[in-house]
Amino acid sequence: MTRVLIADDDAVVRDVVRRYLERDGLDVAIANDGTEALRLLGSQRIDVAVLDVMMPGPDGLTLCRTLRRRGGYAVPVILLTALGEEDDRIAGLEAGADDYLTKPFSPRELALRVRSVLRRAPAPVGRPGVEITVGELTVSAASRTVTIQGAPVSLTNREFDLLLFFLTHTDTVFTREELLKRVWQWDFGDLSTVTVHVKRLRSKLGAHHRVQTVWGRGYLWRGEERPADEQSA
Repeated sequence: MTRVLIADDDAVVRDVVRRYLERDGLDVAIANDGTEALRLLGSQRIDVAVLDVMMPGPDGLTLCRTLRRRGGYAVPVILLTALGEEDDRIAGLEAGADDYLTKPFSPRELALRVRSVLRRAPAPVGRPGVEITVGELTVSAASRTVTIQGAPVSLTNREFDLLLFFLTHTDTVFTREELLKRVWQWDFGDLSTVTVHVKRLRSKLGAHHRVQTVWGRGYLWRGEERPADEQSA
């Protein structure tokens, strides 16, 4: 059974969210602060972590950064925040969060977001064991792993989905709205989510990325390697 961690210092939020998720057939672990959340993340199998940004102990942003620094720990993270400013939302995404909700929120919407981050976008390739190699970059659709010169690259689930989508749709421009729908499978949402994930993907792949910004239109993955000074920052 899928196990979801809810970490929030508000007992009402924890209880309401727990009931909604259990109604959806999910198993729920509860933490009332960051210290307890960190213990559960280190001792139990957690499929999705829902973390309050403002809880005591290691807060949600700190926990998210900690998880992303642990190589291979790709548990999806949804942040709960009372802060609605764009800079705060982007800070959460840059910390490695897959999604966020601003308080107050609908528990039903959170349940839908949990289902969304759990859903793995099917690899649009001919066979499940396919590997895609671009220069020194190798991506395995079956094991959902990425290596550069044989060294593993730690990506979140959303980052991996975005990379695989680009690799299987090269030389095609996609708007942020199209990427949000086809990679995230959201019909609407904050477009900065796409912007931040593209930025993180570029950072993690370094000189091996081929993501080009097509100004006024969107992004594409260039099928042919370009000189480094032509790559968009």
